[in-house]
Amino acid sequence: MIARRTLLLAPLPLLAAPPRRAAPLSPQAKTEDWPCFLGPRHNGTSLETKLKPRFPAGGPPLLWELPKGTGYSSPAIVGDRLVFLHRQGANEVVECLHPETGERYWQHAYPTAFEDRYGYNNGPRSSPVIVGARVFTIGAEGKLHCLELASGKVVWKRDLLAEYKVPQDFFGVASTPLAWQDRLIINVGAPGGPTVIALEQTTGKQIWGAGKEWGASYASPIPATIHGQPRVLVLAGGESRPPTGGLLCLDPRNGKVDFTFPWRSKSYESVNASCPVAIGNQIFISASYKTGGALLEITPDFQPKLLWTTPEFGLHFNTPIHQDGYLYGFDGRNEPDASLACLELKTGKIAWRTNPEWTDTLSNGDQSRQQLMSTYRGNLLQVDGKYLALGELGHLLWMELTPKGYKELSRAWLFAARETWSLPVLSRGLLYVVQHSRDVLKNTPPRLLCYDLRA
Repeated sequence: MIARRTLLLAPLPLLAAPPRRAAPLSPQAKTEDWPCFLGPRHNGTSLETKLKPRFPAGGPPLLWELPKGTGYSSPAIVGDRLVFLHRQGANEVVECLHPETGERYWQHAYPTAFEDRYGYNNGPRSSPVIVGARVFTIGAEGKLHCLELASGKVVWKRDLLAEYKVPQDFFGVASTPLAWQDRLIINVGAPGGPTVIALEQTTGKQIWGAGKEWGASYASPIPATIHGQPRVLVLAGGESRPPTGGLLCLDPRNGKVDFTFPWRSKSYESVNASCPVAIGNQIFISASYKTGGALLEITPDFQPKLLWTTPEFGLHFNTPIHQDGYLYGFDGRNEPDASLACLELKTGKIAWRTNPEWTDTLSNGDQSRQQLMSTYRGNLLQVDGKYLALGELGHLLWMELTPKGYKELSRAWLFAARETWSLPVLSRGLLYVVQHSRDVLKNTPPRLLCYDLRA
């Protein structure tokens, strides 16, 4: 891993330019909220319709932008409230904005001294979770806040790393909590246990603790219904010697662990960051760093039966999308070895693999040159019968993905910035993309950007 120097940023203005007005929604458009990481179904899929199937020249219309500080969070959206978490200077800041205009409702800030040990970024990684009248955020140091969505007033707060005596690992807290009924489920990773906790949403008090084998990972807990019963899937495992981690399947009602299934790279400097995928009574898990994927069949007595493993589908931080018996995702640990792949769920075999490539013109003053580009380690969002792919250098693509292959439908270069690692968010025909580093061509700083995809 390459060390990079992080900067403390001064307070930022709300908008870099006056917002544009969004196009009207089609009367036939289906829309929905995006209340948490991976969306309302926790699987990177959207039910929205009536979106523009092609980008116009120059890319999709930019409605508004928020210059942001450090961090890798995505926003959460419910109704006319968008909540975003980032760091400005010595504070982690929770922003509440209007989703269509970017106008600010409120801000809540609290101090932080976090520095990730590899110098990538000193901001928060976890995304907000909106539930009813409350929003929950957790920062890179494990500072958990429950805030009133209307006002930003603190309802309760906890310092999880201090309370559970969790040492800082490679990159800080990155797992987004899961809201399930009246509780908040968190991969806290306390040494010796609990690995997972459930807190009351109204008070923050612990309801149960589960597991004791593994530390916190960078993947988020995922809800599932298996054999008609509610379950929560947690792919745990952070820094440890030797490196350990794997899948916990547990009952969210009481914290009872059905089983644990070890799945983790043998490399010390490695993480579990791709979320589990629940497909009926089957669970797919994946990890990078020469690990790969595995498919488990859960028996009626809630025990795992290993169906297959493959070294050819090791996802670093993106969560694959399941459709009609196939998984689509970006395999690979680093930019040079990343590829877009389709895996047949029944056999574990790769149906196809490709490196989406094209040539862009890079201009710097009077000089310009051609550069071969790709999505590299991208993120996928399934929507309106197609896929939106956000590449890690700021490219946005409409794709058609089938078991027969990949087809690019449209492409736009939103910005020339590395570390574009956060899943884009879609709500009411508007797409929210986070630029985490400075645009090397236009020199624009990190921003939260809102684009109009309404047809």
